[in-house]
Amino acid sequence: MPSVKPNRLQAAILVFLLLAWISLLVIVALAPEIYDRSLLLPSGATRPGELLFVTALSVFILVLVVGVLRRWRWLFWLLLIAFLAGGLRVPASIAEALGWLPATGPGWYVFFQALIGLVQFAIGIAMLVEFRRHGVWGPRN
Repeated sequence: MPSVKPNRLQAAILVFLLLAWISLLVIVALAPEIYDRSLLLPSGATRPGELLFVTALSVFILVLVVGVLRRWRWLFWLLLIAFLAGGLRVPASIAEALGWLPATGPGWYVFFQALIGLVQFAIGIAMLVEFRRHGVWGPRN
């Protein structure tokens, strides 16, 4: 397989995916109750459900990494929509913090979700800018 050198846009997305994966592992290790509630798992039970969840998300992220590196056109559009929609996490997190929506986790997790949303939205805007300048996935290196 030839050497693949990602451009800045691809690198930003790859870093985001790496940090998302690391965050997933840290949260499952240190605060598993957050995902237990979301996955409807009994608290303190054995962890095959969490292991399956982490494995499935890890495989999904790996597929995204391959798609970003191979510059899959359809994935660009899917990620663009997902990243721009990530901006909705910010008002949702604010509504959770103010008690207007039920909290999905502890206060730090609500803040973390807002931060993720800001980063996603910024990457989505960068994707739009690069698309306007250079087309799908930006310039080739």
